[in-house]
Amino acid sequence: MTQTTNSILMIRPVAFRMNEQTAVNNYYQKVLDGLLPATVNAKAQQEFDVFVEKLRAVGVDVTVVDDIENADTPDSIFPNNWISFHENGDVALYPMFAENRRQERREDILDILEEKGFIINNIMDYTSAEEDGFFLEGTGSLLLDRENGKAYCALSPRADEELFIEFCEDFEFTPVIFEAFQTVNKERKLIYHTNVMMCLGDTFAVICADSIDDKKERKMVLDSIKGDEKEIILITEEQVNNFAGNMLEVKGADDRRYLVMSASAHQSLTKKQIAQLEEHVTILSSNLDTIEACGGGSARCMMAEIFLPRE
Repeated sequence: MTQTTNSILMIRPVAFRMNEQTAVNNYYQKVLDGLLPATVNAKAQQEFDVFVEKLRAVGVDVTVVDDIENADTPDSIFPNNWISFHENGDVALYPMFAENRRQERREDILDILEEKGFIINNIMDYTSAEEDGFFLEGTGSLLLDRENGKAYCALSPRADEELFIEFCEDFEFTPVIFEAFQTVNKERKLIYHTNVMMCLGDTFAVICADSIDDKKERKMVLDSIKGDEKEIILITEEQVNNFAGNMLEVKGADDRRYLVMSASAHQSLTKKQIAQLEEHVTILSSNLDTIEACGGGSARCMMAEIFLPRE
């Protein structure tokens, strides 16, 4: 199993805005005062298009699908929460916390990928858990170390422990379970997605260990990463607030490895952290200010990795 892929799926927004249904437990979302919805969407589209261009310029195979007009899917730009693609041809569909995000799941996207020559053998559908109020939001909630057969999950209202364990049994991953927190108005609150505070590369991991308040859990997570001989690069909570945990390693042309992040994440890193990362990868960053402010997600959330076999 490889940890990184050259192929990613991205959804171009048509009605991007702050989603009031997700803001209840995504504390990174902000209201951009004085901007009309059309302006917010136009800015998000511009950020999206420049980002895709940068990825394609280094040889990443990006499949762009437009969101559907009038679908009321303000967060469709973050497809990694509802779908994941696996090397054996399996596709997983995930139960989503926000009702309006459930409309993002589209069968036609699978048809588009099959037309491109990707092979889909089996669909693992966990979405019925929504009826019982249990959620697991894709590779936002679970971080897959595909090579070492581990899955990391920070439990939250959007990441249910039993569902996570069921996923791990189905896909043969060893679960690594913990809780991660952020300070909101001087209170410690659960971080809504694991991929905000942690990123797993091929030979390194970026993690805000300080967000794991329980010392035993923190040690367990760090020991697990160290045991797989990945270099650990620690980030602060302030850097997490700038989306420095929300990065993804991808392959470009000639299998060159890139670490993709937003401009705000890149700017928040210290010289030492950048030097550590550049031992492993080339950094590729793009301005996602509007998407980050309204969506409360960043570069990693915008990319659904495609590991499916090809014809």
